[in-house]
Amino acid sequence: MEWKLFADLAEIAGDRVIPVDATAGDTVGDALDDLLDAHPALRERVIEDDAVADHINVLRNGRSVYHDEGLSTTLDDGDELALFPPVSGGCAD
Repeated sequence: MEWKLFADLAEIAGDRVIPVDATAGDTVGDALDDLLDAHPALRERVIEDDAVADHINVLRNGRSVYHDEGLSTTLDDGDELALFPPVSGGCAD
């Protein structure tokens, strides 16, 4: 399994795609723990008060895990995991 990281999260981890040891049957939380254990610098950006910060989007197959069972969502083979920080910007007219 792997995480796709975006914006400054990828910069902090040193890559946009980070493999983790999580497999089918594990939870999104297990996969996130593997990611944060392997890249501790991400922890202070992603975690606040022992939970995922409100402004960090955790996606499984392009859908927020909070539409399912949150970090307790069970992983299946082939799942795509992603972390998105808040994104802003664009072009003013």
